[in-house]
Amino acid sequence: MRKATALVAVAVLIATVLGVHRAEAFPATGRDQLISYLSGISGRHTISGQHNREPNTDPTKYTRTAQAITGRTPGLWGGDFLFLPEDVNARQTMVSEAIRQWRDGSVVALTWHLCPPTTGPTCNWDAGGVLSHLSDSQWSQLLTDGSALNTAFRRRLDEVVPYLRQLRDAGVPVLWRPIHEMNDGWSWWGGRPGAGGSRRLYQIEHDYLTAQGLTNLVWVWNVKDLSMGAIADYWPGASYVDVASLDVWVKLEPSAADYQALLAVAGGKPIALAEVGRVPSPALMDAQPRWAWWMVWAEWLTDPAYNTDAGVRASYLSPRVLNRGGITIGGQGGTAAGKIRGVASGRCVDVQAADPANGTPVQLYDCDAGGTAQAWTAGTDGTVRALGKCLDVTGGGRADGTRVQIWDCVAGNPNQRWVFDAQAQSLVNPASGRCLDAVAEGTGNGTRLQIWTCNGKGNQRWTVPA
Repeated sequence: MRKATALVAVAVLIATVLGVHRAEAFPATGRDQLISYLSGISGRHTISGQHNREPNTDPTKYTRTAQAITGRTPGLWGGDFLFLPEDVNARQTMVSEAIRQWRDGSVVALTWHLCPPTTGPTCNWDAGGVLSHLSDSQWSQLLTDGSALNTAFRRRLDEVVPYLRQLRDAGVPVLWRPIHEMNDGWSWWGGRPGAGGSRRLYQIEHDYLTAQGLTNLVWVWNVKDLSMGAIADYWPGASYVDVASLDVWVKLEPSAADYQALLAVAGGKPIALAEVGRVPSPALMDAQPRWAWWMVWAEWLTDPAYNTDAGVRASYLSPRVLNRGGITIGGQGGTAAGKIRGVASGRCVDVQAADPANGTPVQLYDCDAGGTAQAWTAGTDGTVRALGKCLDVTGGGRADGTRVQIWDCVAGNPNQRWVFDAQAQSLVNPASGRCLDAVAEGTGNGTRLQIWTCNGKGNQRWTVPA
């Protein structure tokens, strides 16, 4: 076996090559890196997403539903600060989950159905709450610096500043979507076009939260799929927007005209489907390839008027779609996770059937164009990951012929540690001192991978992406 110092150096090498710099799936990252990533995938890939509405005491309720239907974990997790007392009291639970989701490899998107500044910090949905209406006089006061309602609005924003700072300090960039669906009048903040309307309230929030040092917010401007020819009346200006997004509720899916209207107002910035009821089909994503992500709204995922399980699975399994495990942010400026290719076979290290279950075999297979089963990332701890799981020596075996699999990542587990010897082009498991090996020197599709005494043969030589 090699000396420990050499192993550490080589572990750093493989982490650098594959583009991950910490044990977490996503490293601490700035907002600019996330924006760069979204711009980089535009036209090629779309991130799957699931919102988790009430209750904030169970902030993965609908993500778990998506996992049960598809066998995949959404690439984006959505949360909400909400308004009911029980959900406001559980905001810390929701924010802690947001940090966990980021570290496990899902992008974080946050919404806030906030109570009007005429009420306290909690309210109902309808009477006097989120669906209430401000008079023109109240609206004018709201937008006037130093007025009672303007001050009350800023104090309302202060309620979430400590949570957003927690996310900043944890290195989590947030897709922040304030004053959402501002072109519709269903909420107290929406339906007011022009310079003194809803877009001005968005600008006030942007300037205030930025002044609080929240450098981790990616500002997502948002409209609903109605009167799309007039959405420019709600545009706050390019300096206030990082991503332009659309919520699709008037229709089941965005029309070609909706898509073009959003592209026109975005002016080259990334665009997204921030809320949908129906999961976009592979055909729709092919026809409208610039959507950087879509996020299904809570229980609509299982509403038969919107979705079928088969349709949801088809979208999650589309080569265009990036689920958790297929996204790399922070190391390579927006490139997809890399492939590990066998020198002798020319085929790629592949998770059989793209199945993320513990114990799924790892094999050789034809290299695909962008699927997640061959999208491997690595950390400085020596783990090599795909589909949110780690490359693992089955049962902790040390003998020649012990097969490899994927399994839940466990900190410090020697069965999941690998180092890349750049000169020999080998992947070594230090605990056994053996190399990753294609069984019986096989080169065909489906050839299982194992560990074997290092011998320098072609079936133990691998290339990793530059």
